Amino acid sequence: MKRFLNKIVFFFEMQSFGVCEWLARKLGIETAKVRVSFIYVSFIGLGSPVLLYLSMAWLLEHKHYFRFQRKRKNSIWEL
Repeated sequence: MKRFLNKIVFFFEMQSFGVCEWLARKLGIETAKVRVSFIYVSFIGLGSPVLLYLSMAWLLEHKHYFRFQRKRKNSIWEL
């Protein structure tokens, strides 16, 4: 049983979506603070933030299909 649980933990550590890490990098704060706040909000929201997390994970996984990057505008001096 312990080996099975270790396999599950290893899978989630290696295949995690990185949503908290991405959000922490964008906000400029520590990843641990984002994870702890997500856990607290999940308890308060009765698990509904899990849907938000999964949708963000899906967007991050498929972001190459979307244009999230802003294109740099050419200035008048670069013509």
